[in-house]
Amino acid sequence: MTLKERLNADFKDAMKNRQTVRKETISFLRAAIKQYEVDNREELDDAGIAAIVAKQIKMRKDGIADFKKAGRDDLVEANEAEIAVLTGYLPKQLTAEEIDELVKETAAEAGIEAGSGKGSMGRLMGAVMPKVKGVADGNDVKKSVMNFLG
Repeated sequence: MTLKERLNADFKDAMKNRQTVRKETISFLRAAIKQYEVDNREELDDAGIAAIVAKQIKMRKDGIADFKKAGRDDLVEANEAEIAVLTGYLPKQLTAEEIDELVKETAAEAGIEAGSGKGSMGRLMGAVMPKVKGVADGNDVKKSVMNFLG
């Protein structure tokens, strides 16, 4: 079953079971996927859909920070619930330890030494990010790279 088929099935299931948050979140996601496909005139595969899911999660996480500043706990909770639904459609995410290990391996391949300073950050991030696309958050990778470089 493709990710798109799973989204359609889950949408129908959420409607039948009157799961409002889940139904609306999947509906927004399906609309974002459809919009991308119409704009770019291409059918998305599972990897493309996962990229859109990750983008939707990032948008909601960014919104949470703003809502917390404004004291809108109701919107914080709503966005956290939507993130929980969306996370179920992403591939298994790497743990912090796995990201650290990947950063060390990539640095060794690129000839970058631990504690070499932030001057190598761009090179190391550029080498690591393609390896973790869709399976790790960029902010988590950035933290790991910063810790590695000292």
